[in-house]
Amino acid sequence: MKKLLFLLILAFAGSVWGASVDVPTVNLSLSAPDSPKQLVTSLNVLVVLTLLFLAPSLVMVMTTFTRFVIVFGFLRQALGTQQVPPTQILVMLAMILTFFVMEPVGKKAYDEGIKPYIEEKIGYEEAYERTTLPFKNFMIRNTREKDLALFVRIRHLQNPKSVKDVPLSVVIPAFLISELKTAFEIGFLLFLPFLIIDMVVASILMSMGMMMLPPVMISLPFKILVFVLIDGWNLLIGNLITAVK
Repeated sequence: MKKLLFLLILAFAGSVWGASVDVPTVNLSLSAPDSPKQLVTSLNVLVVLTLLFLAPSLVMVMTTFTRFVIVFGFLRQALGTQQVPPTQILVMLAMILTFFVMEPVGKKAYDEGIKPYIEEKIGYEEAYERTTLPFKNFMIRNTREKDLALFVRIRHLQNPKSVKDVPLSVVIPAFLISELKTAFEIGFLLFLPFLIIDMVVASILMSMGMMMLPPVMISLPFKILVFVLIDGWNLLIGNLITAVK
């Protein structure tokens, strides 16, 4: 699993920063295995290919992508614009912002771990530790101590003394639920001003006796107007990126 994760990080860093990364080729055949060892090797290749298919998901849970895409979803619901902006646009925006935020982390991981490993200056074990350490530091900085302690306790591990002592199998789920909590907190704050607009519009319509007219139809232009006047995208994205430690 460590080797696979290291290869995923290597491919991720190489694709983002234009590094030349040699990926080994695998020749597959449908011939029957001649020995149990050959069968095990074929099964291992199948498992690796399956995990590589899930590589984008594995990489995204180690970044701020989760926070961005959930906040953008909350924003669209708070505005009440249904499918505007489209889901594809919001996902692409979240990915672009994720690459922007994670660029220093990925560059550091590549320079300290992957590049020396490709140049055969260090061994695999040292390259793995150097490559994953920047990602660990980033995730732990953005992880609540309570969430990290939860998974340490579930795994019955001793209290780690440093970042290197915390395994990725503990850091990743702790980071993910911390990101979910942060995204929901931001989503709640986004809903408040638009909820007030909806309540004011609904109260005015009721006082005028226009109960058959949907309040959302009237409040939607006002919510969009307010969002545009305060330069909402600039304000939201600026605060999202600034909040990342």
